[in-house]
Amino acid sequence: MRYSVIVPVYNRPAEVDELLGSLCKQTLKDFEVIVVEDGSTEKSDTICNQYKDRLDLKYYYKENTGPGPSRNYGAERSNGEWLIILDSDVIVPDDYLENIQKELDREHCDAFGGPDRAHESFSPIQKAINYSMTSFFTTGGIRGGKQKMDKFYPRSFNMGIYRNVFKRVGGFDNIRYGEDIDLSTRLFEAGYICRLFPDAYVYHKRRVKFSSFFKQVKHSGEACVMLKRRYPDTFKLVHLLPAVFVLGNLLLVLLAIFHSWLWIIPILIYILSVFIDSLIKNKSLKVALLSIPAAYCQLFGYGLGFIQNIFKH
Repeated sequence: MRYSVIVPVYNRPAEVDELLGSLCKQTLKDFEVIVVEDGSTEKSDTICNQYKDRLDLKYYYKENTGPGPSRNYGAERSNGEWLIILDSDVIVPDDYLENIQKELDREHCDAFGGPDRAHESFSPIQKAINYSMTSFFTTGGIRGGKQKMDKFYPRSFNMGIYRNVFKRVGGFDNIRYGEDIDLSTRLFEAGYICRLFPDAYVYHKRRVKFSSFFKQVKHSGEACVMLKRRYPDTFKLVHLLPAVFVLGNLLLVLLAIFHSWLWIIPILIYILSVFIDSLIKNKSLKVALLSIPAAYCQLFGYGLGFIQNIFKH
């Protein structure tokens, strides 16, 4: 068997239903699906049973241990030559696996990842959050499919890794956040090749509330500090940008209040840039307006998490 699609899930049966439905439409059929229920109270077993006549599907329920160990659990029970790791809140295009196969046939790699996009059926908030996670004005566009980078670190919402390589590096570590970057870093340290597959994108539903999104990216900022302590050689100045954005915005607001309103102009220019860029890309005034608080949630959440974890130690 060529591919094993491994999906950890926690209390998201409706999203599992959408993901499995999209996997049924794959143009390439040589794959199995491993769903690992990570101690959910809202189980997906009934949903999975509805797809067993259309997919080579295995469902497992286990106690809650977090996403990393759950992916390892699924990998141990899979049969594919390649492990495809997906989050439960994604939908895959019909040619997703076919595009992966084309890239693997074209050039060697040991692990890969793909970008994410917003599906037309997503809510305005979900589209705005997707914009903030893929835009040049927030993340530099890397997660949107940017190819010009010195190293590409596959992320666990959409990544693949050769089974034997996964075993050699020991799979995912037992950490709650940043486990995918930790794995990618160990792959690079062991001399393995990771590539971005631009056409192997997924539709990532993400959060439906800004408060949940802020909490998620704050954990990512905290994990960034932890990983830099674990792998000091991977630190780059670009990792400081969200923290600089937070401190810079706060400073500009204080200067505008106590000195001159002109200090607020850089903030207004940034807000206008986000609005125009999102309007062009999403062709929706509502999404463009929501992209402004989404961008600030993204950068302030990550930046505050980064700053907070620095001063914890």
